[in-house]
Amino acid sequence: MSKPIILVGSVTYAMKSRDLLFQRGIRAFVERVPPTEASGCGYGVRVPQGADEAEQILRENKIKILGRIEQEAAP
Repeated sequence: MSKPIILVGSVTYAMKSRDLLFQRGIRAFVERVPPTEASGCGYGVRVPQGADEAEQILRENKIKILGRIEQEAAP
């Protein structure tokens, strides 16, 4: 099973994104991801369900999204 992680530019944006999504009823968690050119500083927001909706909400609230990755969950 994989877990979708929405990549943002900083840990501050990750925390703001998490809080915004919680306010909208979407569970979200700040996650550390390996820093790459795509992931910027190496933080993102894991959204167990409703990643597409969460991404749309973040875009509507002017949070820059660097991309989205799927990480394999540990068994």
